[in-house]
Amino acid sequence: MPVEITWWGHATCTVEDSGVRVLTDPLFARRLAHLRRRRGALPPPGARRADVVLVSHLHADHLHVPSLAGLAPGTRVLVPRGAPRAVPGLRRLTHLRIGELAPGEETTVGPLTVRAVSARHDGRRLPLGPHRSPALGYVVEGEASTYFAGDTGLFDSMAAEVGPVDVALLPVGGWGPHLGEEHLDAGRAAQALARLAPRSAVPVHYGTYWPIGMDAVRPHEFHAPGEEFVRLAAERAPGVDVHRLGHGESVRPAVAR
Repeated sequence: MPVEITWWGHATCTVEDSGVRVLTDPLFARRLAHLRRRRGALPPPGARRADVVLVSHLHADHLHVPSLAGLAPGTRVLVPRGAPRAVPGLRRLTHLRIGELAPGEETTVGPLTVRAVSARHDGRRLPLGPHRSPALGYVVEGEASTYFAGDTGLFDSMAAEVGPVDVALLPVGGWGPHLGEEHLDAGRAAQALARLAPRSAVPVHYGTYWPIGMDAVRPHEFHAPGEEFVRLAAERAPGVDVHRLGHGESVRPAVAR
């Protein structure tokens, strides 16, 4: 069965591999605090169907408790180690099977192996509390090997920790006009792509949410990252097939056999 990847917007993707549905950082909201969804319809109810959910870190646009609450009873959710202690709302989701991982740890989901890897990103549940959890990326290994980077900046051990992969889901933007070093913009994402050298890549984490009242502030930071990543990837990693998806679109990338 071919591996299929669907981008629902922001960092939310479905990866179907070996008959298993993997959902990343589910965010099914028109508005989150000062952010509103400016592009793409809300994902349909079927997007919530998953065998396992991967949560990369505790920021509310990645660990969104109301979106997790809407998952079917018994859904397995993998979160950074310490997340239930740091996020009380997570502990109230008793209908879910929540497991914790730290970088280097792995678990199995049916025929898949899910391995947590490091990310260069602040893992706190801002702005509350002193507790910290590591920000994570995940490598999902089945018919294909798929790297979901979550939110991260570049770091020296990225390629070594991730290892060889067929597909990389890389953030290329954000939800505001300024991105710090703990994020990948289009240029840094292209550098990451050159280091990782997957067969295929899908840009995510751009062109979905934007602060209310800031439509006219650096609008290119909202609209342009996907196209800019495609252009820079062609220069820096010309051997990688880049699939820039629209919201709700899917691709079946080529994988090694």
